[in-house]
Amino acid sequence: MIDSIRLKWLLTESDVRAGAEAEALPLLSVSISWGVRRREASDTTTRAASEDLSNYKLCRAGDLVINRMRAFQGALGIAPEDGVVSPDYAVLRVDATVDKRWLNYFLTSGFTVATMASLVRGIGGTEAGNVRTPRLNISELQSMTAPLVPADEQRAIADYLDRETARIDTLIEEQQRLIEMLRERRVATIAEELNGYDVTRLRRLVDRERPMTYGILQCGPPVDGGVVYVGPSDIVGEGRSPERVALRTTAPEIAAAYQRSVLAGGDVIVSIGPAYGKVAVVSDELAGGNLTQDTVRVALRHDLVDTRFVVWVLLSRQTTDYWDREIMGATFRRLNLGTLAKTPIPLPSLEEQRRIAAYLDQQTAKIDMLIAETERFIELARERRAALITAAVTGQTDVREMV
Repeated sequence: MIDSIRLKWLLTESDVRAGAEAEALPLLSVSISWGVRRREASDTTTRAASEDLSNYKLCRAGDLVINRMRAFQGALGIAPEDGVVSPDYAVLRVDATVDKRWLNYFLTSGFTVATMASLVRGIGGTEAGNVRTPRLNISELQSMTAPLVPADEQRAIADYLDRETARIDTLIEEQQRLIEMLRERRVATIAEELNGYDVTRLRRLVDRERPMTYGILQCGPPVDGGVVYVGPSDIVGEGRSPERVALRTTAPEIAAAYQRSVLAGGDVIVSIGPAYGKVAVVSDELAGGNLTQDTVRVALRHDLVDTRFVVWVLLSRQTTDYWDREIMGATFRRLNLGTLAKTPIPLPSLEEQRRIAAYLDQQTAKIDMLIAETERFIELARERRAALITAAVTGQTDVREMV
């Protein structure tokens, strides 16, 4: 049986504020995915030039930095350089006898993270009517134990895990690039099939008796037995209809004032507003339902166009590029009814439209299957990585046999 040691003998909390030194040091952040690193320019939390960081905590290269609100998810790591971190983080100095790579693996292992989760206070609870924020107390972290592993064995474990996790990480990166390539191929496949045809405006393909229109301005609170309605958040698939049981309802009196936007089976719905570009086809079970003001009903003329063909056009790169050009320069990027109505739609013969739609259904399904298989492979690789770390740091794997 491996002896253990309490973390309080290995970790000492440091609460030194940066003061004037903050201006000369990088701002570091903590992530579940990458541990501790500099905040990038693209981070929404990147400091403004005028931001005062004097009250931020100072950390030195080799310090352990913990996001206490997400520690139980693995949001911690060893600082790669001197820097400043959020006052909400915890900074701990690591005893010189400890291999910091080994400690980082131990603290981010599934075994340790699960232990932290059991210590976190306030998950799902309330206090005086307020939701408590889950937060790991450093004293509780220090009360945890770690295996009492000799320094040379710590280095051997860290070397082994560095080597093995690097192999897995490389494999994961390759699979992620494959997914990007498959997604690019999917977009290109759709675009290629739609090129080379004369185009018309979407509004010219709509039933004149049921013109394009948005829906209810204020739907009000849900009503039992009320009229279902569809909003942008309800559209989740490429042309798939929302399920009736998942939709919200409005009072019949409110819906009655919006007869112009009543839905029928086979109608196309397009989201506009800031969450624009989602497309659904209404199932028969939603007939009689309605829309929100950020969705538009498109009742197509089936003697002119195939519904599934139009769905693919609306989801194509050509349409996305057109919408982007039309709303370029606007203070708020929103698609409106007028721009949607002017969207160019290729118009081959009905027979050709059906052929294209069937082909794209088939080809995108194949690509989607490959993407799903690759995503599952990545998930299994990450599970393997986590299991490898846990086995090594808890002594289940003797790394000396792995040399």
